[in-house]
Amino acid sequence: MAEPYVKKLSTVLLEAITDKDPLVQEQVCGALCALGEAQPAEVLRACEEYLWQHEKLAHPYRTMILRAMETVVSSHISDLDKDMARAVIFLVSSEMTRVKDLVCDWQQAASNVLVAVGKQFIGLVMEEVLSKFQPGALPHYFVVQTLANLAASNVFGMVPFLTSILSTMLPMLGMAKHDTMRVAFCCALQHFSESTLEYLANLDQAPDPTVRKDTFATDIFSAYDILFNHWLQSREAKLRLAVVEALGPMSHLLPSEKLEEQLPKLLPGVLALYRKHAETFHVSKSLGQILEAAVSVGSRTLEAQLDALLAALHAQICVPVESSSPLVVSNRKEVLRCFTVLACCSPDRLLAFLLPKLDANNERTRVGTLQVVRHVINSAASQMEVKKPFILSSMRLPLLDTNSKVKRAVVQVISAMAHHGYLEQPGGEAMVAYIVQQCALPPEAEPQKPGPDSEEPATDSVRDISISTLYLVSTTVDRMSHVLWPHLLEFLTPVRFTGALTPLCRSLVHLAQKREEVGADAFLIQYDSNVTLPSPYAITTRLLTVSSNPYLGDGRGAASLRLLSVLHRNIHPLLGQRWATTVPLLLEHLDEHTEETLSQKEWEERLLAFLRDTLAVVSDNTWICQLSLEMCRQLPCYNGTPQEKNFLYKCIGTTLGAASSKEVVRKHLQELLETARHQEEAEREGLACCFGICATSHLDDVLAQLEDFMRSDVFRRSTGIFNIFKDRSENDVEKVKSTLILCYGHVAARAPRELVLAKVESDILRNIFQYFSTKVLGIKVETKDPALKLCLIQSVCMASQAICSSAQAGSFHFSRKAELVAQMMEFIKAEPPDSLRTPIRKKAMLACTYLVSLEPALEERVQADLIRGCLHSVMAVLPEPEGEEDRQKSLYLDTMHALEDLLTSLLRRNMTPQGLQIMVEHLSPWIRSPRGHERVRALGLSACLLQHFLEHLHVSALVPFHNLGLLIGLFSPRCADLWPATRQEAVSCVHALLYLQLGYEGFSRDYRDDVAEQLLALKEGLVHPDPAVLFHTCHSIAQIIAKRLPPEQLISLLLTLFESLGDPDKNCSRAATIMVNCLLRERGSMLQEKVPEIVSVLRSKLQETREEHVLQAAQHSVYLLASQHCAAVVSSLLGGPLPFDSHTCTLWRALALEPSLTTQVLGLLLEKMSRDVPFKETRAFLLSSPPGREATLLPLAVSGAPGLMRIAPFCLLPGGEGAG
Repeated sequence: MAEPYVKKLSTVLLEAITDKDPLVQEQVCGALCALGEAQPAEVLRACEEYLWQHEKLAHPYRTMILRAMETVVSSHISDLDKDMARAVIFLVSSEMTRVKDLVCDWQQAASNVLVAVGKQFIGLVMEEVLSKFQPGALPHYFVVQTLANLAASNVFGMVPFLTSILSTMLPMLGMAKHDTMRVAFCCALQHFSESTLEYLANLDQAPDPTVRKDTFATDIFSAYDILFNHWLQSREAKLRLAVVEALGPMSHLLPSEKLEEQLPKLLPGVLALYRKHAETFHVSKSLGQILEAAVSVGSRTLEAQLDALLAALHAQICVPVESSSPLVVSNRKEVLRCFTVLACCSPDRLLAFLLPKLDANNERTRVGTLQVVRHVINSAASQMEVKKPFILSSMRLPLLDTNSKVKRAVVQVISAMAHHGYLEQPGGEAMVAYIVQQCALPPEAEPQKPGPDSEEPATDSVRDISISTLYLVSTTVDRMSHVLWPHLLEFLTPVRFTGALTPLCRSLVHLAQKREEVGADAFLIQYDSNVTLPSPYAITTRLLTVSSNPYLGDGRGAASLRLLSVLHRNIHPLLGQRWATTVPLLLEHLDEHTEETLSQKEWEERLLAFLRDTLAVVSDNTWICQLSLEMCRQLPCYNGTPQEKNFLYKCIGTTLGAASSKEVVRKHLQELLETARHQEEAEREGLACCFGICATSHLDDVLAQLEDFMRSDVFRRSTGIFNIFKDRSENDVEKVKSTLILCYGHVAARAPRELVLAKVESDILRNIFQYFSTKVLGIKVETKDPALKLCLIQSVCMASQAICSSAQAGSFHFSRKAELVAQMMEFIKAEPPDSLRTPIRKKAMLACTYLVSLEPALEERVQADLIRGCLHSVMAVLPEPEGEEDRQKSLYLDTMHALEDLLTSLLRRNMTPQGLQIMVEHLSPWIRSPRGHERVRALGLSACLLQHFLEHLHVSALVPFHNLGLLIGLFSPRCADLWPATRQEAVSCVHALLYLQLGYEGFSRDYRDDVAEQLLALKEGLVHPDPAVLFHTCHSIAQIIAKRLPPEQLISLLLTLFESLGDPDKNCSRAATIMVNCLLRERGSMLQEKVPEIVSVLRSKLQETREEHVLQAAQHSVYLLASQHCAAVVSSLLGGPLPFDSHTCTLWRALALEPSLTTQVLGLLLEKMSRDVPFKETRAFLLSSPPGREATLLPLAVSGAPGLMRIAPFCLLPGGEGAG
């Protein structure tokens, strides 16, 4: 880029910087900096020239140009030559000092350019600046500020100038009367001192290694005297803070004897500032520097100041950090730094001050003290080494504090202790236990949000930082390995540490893997020397049980299984290879799911399969018996967690099933029955599962033990005659019986199928009913306990299911079937018909579902009673109000599914059109019910039955579906039901019926008929609230039916639809009329022989109702029939009784709707009149009487018909010209 072009572009940009829009100004400034990146010298020269040429340019614009120059210089200082540097220095020096008054932005920008140039050209800058820093006159504020900043930015370049600068500056200090100028001098002295200290600390890199501290001592002390003795007393807070900031680094440069002399005044003076300033960071920072200086010179006077120092610093650390200000956080760091200094020089005095404060009950005092203790443990490790026992013993009371802030601080102290070997001392076990105890705390509902600049641990919950600490200590602190292993295993089994299982397992896995790397001997646990450790059986039981709820507690299932796998050699030497295969599969299954998607039943089955496989690999009866014993011991630990206790019962059953010792098996089963909490439903279920699983291997022993328990004193004491009449005892007895009955049910369900048939009636069901039927003085007492009923129902269900699943089920004659069905019906009928509160009827129907599939078949009467009773028990239940809880909705849906399954099971026994007809007849009253919720349920059940019938249809020969018309006639009017859901179900029923007909015609099950499929597309129209749309849809449905209905089914369909004309639901009545007339129009041509029957039915329907839409529909039906079978209709109407009643007259009037039809009718009437005489003669009884005449019926009827049709006389002759 050519230099003239750059100059022109720079000038254009500089001219634009005066734009009034601030955004444009910023963009111009950015563009200038970007151009300076490419051509720094040209841009700087252009800026310099522009500022010289425009001396009247307002200072805000000058400031922007100077800032752009600083950016360019900072980025390209190495590219500048001396001439350019000199020109820039002269310009900005002039800009900085042009006016005496302070214009901070402008002058600061100029000063910043000088500092930026000074990093490379310190000599040129100092030459210019010192020319304005002359003895005898106060310099410009920003000259002093520039010197200070130069010292900070270029230490090695500035320190050689400091001697002359200080000698010039010292007289000026007395001349400075304004606080602003004094602040500038303080800032300069602070930076000069800091630069000098940095220079002296890096003499090996310094240009002049001969520089010594004492070179500056005299001048610094002179300055110190003015600052401390005069300026520190100022009322201006800003000046006092500037003074104290300077005193800190200056103290390091004071002569040793002077510092020692000044400390008795200096330290109290600085401490006094804590009371004068809210923001104390600068005070604490300076104090720390002064303390370091005092320690470095071996001060003896510091000892006398310790009490005041410790009290002041402790007060600072105990102030609650309520602000997220960086200065507040930084102040705490500086205070802790002061404690570190004091800990290194006077550890005994420090601890003597701190440790007693841990006994204070004040939260702030205890938290602040703990923070200091943690800090000195970390920062003064060597000094604290011999103090470990004292520090550990002082933690006794803080460990008992329940305050969360104190707990958080204690955990942090223990973390520091772990890193420095404290926990290896006596008393360290209590610290480990404390951490684990905090890990076991329940997680907080809403974690605290961390502040933007606050320390992270202060925002985490106690539990979170405890978990982090335990894992960090376990994995990163090598010296803790032998402290934690195997000690942490002790915390696995106690219930109070359940919440800590996941972090415990993760830490133990890491520790175990490290020990295994060392060698097998280091890894194996020596139980003889660690008597407090849980046994392998206890560890196995615990880890397996908690894995049943795998996502609880941050994923304790996976953590437990990983630990179990790592400990395989300590559990049993044979398990390593097998667990290396099986455990990863379990972990993979957990990874593939979440808490929402995991099937609890499937997961428990996988764990039990893992246990069975483990027992098979071990194959040691002694080991298995020990494991079962430990499992029984741990049962009470899970009284508060029913799901896990339930699973542990299953584990016990699995383990006992693998044991070969029958005595052990029966002994454990007896103890389980005696100690179980029979009042708890989950426990009853778990114990029953245990017995059932055990029965897979020990059927006879399990059954014998159940009978032994019934005869035992334990059971008899509960069921004595006097106890029966005590409510509480009776309740207890019922619960025990519930458990026993449920045990028998699970035994039946789990027992080997080849053995169950022989036992089911003789042992299992006999005992179930023996427990259920209580007799007092020979009188049967009906139980009122719903739990006992449910257990009986469930056991009957499981026993029936077991029989059904047996290979010999087809040949098994279940003699107690009718008795069991009757008992189930008793339970169902005893439930309130209008409400659903218990699962009794659901489970009873499920039991009946399995029972009806067994032989012998139920009698027709019993089956009919069963269907009626179940339908009445469910269909009449009132719908739940909106907003009902999910549990109630779930119970209703489950009950409906149970009813569906029962009806389907009954239908399966008679998969014929007749069997389907029987089921629909039972549903028919509910389909026509005036209550909408009953209709929708009935239609839903009908659709389900029809679908099942269709899916299992097997037609061996082409036979007619003889009741198709009747069924379609029942369902199709409901397509216009008041309830949209009922309409949808009705269409589904019609759709299924049409496909059933196709099946009976020989079409395959996967055949799709285009006409029938149109029904599904019409469903949307049924949802529409507009009656016109709804009835048009009904008409379309009738057209589809007309296309697929066999001719022989047409009359039965019409007759059934006629029955719907009087439906109390007017919508359905109208739909029936629409469908009738559509069918008559589409298929009426084949109904000639059925005309008299149809007319007769229409006449009778008109007698039953006076609804206008029915009258009109009947007339239209007669009209449609007459249009196709005029003679038959006329004959049928003439055949009615004379005189014609009003309903017959209504039908006659339908024949006058169409002139051409009317003419045809009149012709038929004339023909009939011409073929018969109008009267016949009769003779009276006496011969002397004259003969009489009697009208014949047909001509009489014909003569009256035109009048009924309201035909004008002229219509009788062709052309309308009548006879008079």
